[in-house]
Amino acid sequence: MTSNLLGNTAGDVLETVFEADPAELLVVNPSSKTAEAVVRTADETPDPPEIRLLAERDALKQVADKFTVASAAADLVADETLSLRTATDLPQNALLATDERVVALVAAGDGVGGIGTDDAPFHDTVLEAYDTEWREAEAFTFRAPARSAVESSLAESLGEDVEADFDAMLTSATTARGDGEGLDEVVLSLLAAAKHRELLYDISKWGEDTGVASKATFSRTKTRLEEAGLIETEKVPIDVGRPRLRLTLADERLQDAEASELAGVAASVLAA
Repeated sequence: MTSNLLGNTAGDVLETVFEADPAELLVVNPSSKTAEAVVRTADETPDPPEIRLLAERDALKQVADKFTVASAAADLVADETLSLRTATDLPQNALLATDERVVALVAAGDGVGGIGTDDAPFHDTVLEAYDTEWREAEAFTFRAPARSAVESSLAESLGEDVEADFDAMLTSATTARGDGEGLDEVVLSLLAAAKHRELLYDISKWGEDTGVASKATFSRTKTRLEEAGLIETEKVPIDVGRPRLRLTLADERLQDAEASELAGVAASVLAA
């Protein structure tokens, strides 16, 4: 028997697939957007299936550039929910295979349709073929640290209020990229630190210790935010050595802004 799963996005189709509560899900040749949708859907599902994702390396590298997605993927990998491998000889359309169904994702204009079948012989043939592909494929690892580890360490290092604002900004900045332009995890953590008047030394040490970015990257980004008029610094004397810098928001009105509003202001300023 054949059925169609219709949706406006790959995420819509994936949600329909997840609602059937499969134990396993094989994803073959997803685009970067579809791979991102797989991660987001699994991350938002209380009990997701065990997912094997087989993709072209370039597609996964594009996902790896987005900290919000890559760090969520790292959590799923750590939980043994998600496995990632790369291959080159893959079908033209993205393919989803659960315990009982095979679904081909087909783009049609601005929409995405999931054309599925639960025909047992065909399902078994597909799984057998891609099980072989999977065994021969190369493993892929996201370098981003797991988001849960990032957030817990930030709470321990600088306090729960800083962590809560960072999390709120990171969640609202769904397109945050780790490419040094616009909003990324370094910008957002510096803004959260500035909102709570933390030291540049402390936030950059946290970032380097957790693998978010180097102290040099934090310093360069701090300078960019200063030049954009978003943050300011004031010197704090210490007993030995050079004074350290306390981060503050340049406009006092931003101190009382919600974290998501602060992220929006920063995005507008940096895009100008």
